[in-house]
Amino acid sequence: MDYNQILKNCEEEMGKTVSHFREEIRKIHTGRATPALVEDIQIDYYGSKAPLKQVASINIPEPRQIVIAPWNKDDLVSIQKAIAESDLKVNPQNDGEAVRVILPALTEERRLEMTKIIGREKEESRVTVRKIREDAWEEAQNRCKQGEMTEDEKFRLKDKLQEIVDKINQELDELAKTKEEEIMKL
Repeated sequence: MDYNQILKNCEEEMGKTVSHFREEIRKIHTGRATPALVEDIQIDYYGSKAPLKQVASINIPEPRQIVIAPWNKDDLVSIQKAIAESDLKVNPQNDGEAVRVILPALTEERRLEMTKIIGREKEESRVTVRKIREDAWEEAQNRCKQGEMTEDEKFRLKDKLQEIVDKINQELDELAKTKEEEIMKL
């Protein structure tokens, strides 16, 4: 593995971290219903766990309502239970045909709580990015010791890694800022 391959691997891994962060903040609701809020909730499905999107259709009939219609009506209770135990902090209603989730209007306190969640997610992503950088630096040091990489290449790699980390951190900041503004202005 040479200098360019180490950089390429790092960029790919860090890109996956940004994608994961983007997915996680997409799930944080802004007072508007979206299937992303519930589609990945794990439910008990015939003795194993399955994401909700694999066992039911998810519809948004109104801006603050989600209707989950399972393909098998026997799953209504387990869907209702899984949603009630989720981070959404909502009380799903089972009408015998579907589970309805009414999202409460956002209070200022709830908005601030959500921005803290975004901050936590961003920091977790930054830690992951730093870990990827440290692993690449360790790899470069080992390659240098084995004579597969020169000292100049090693330090050039270190500078490039830092540039990538700075770019990724800026992207994480922008994503978080956009989501926080979205939450606070609604």
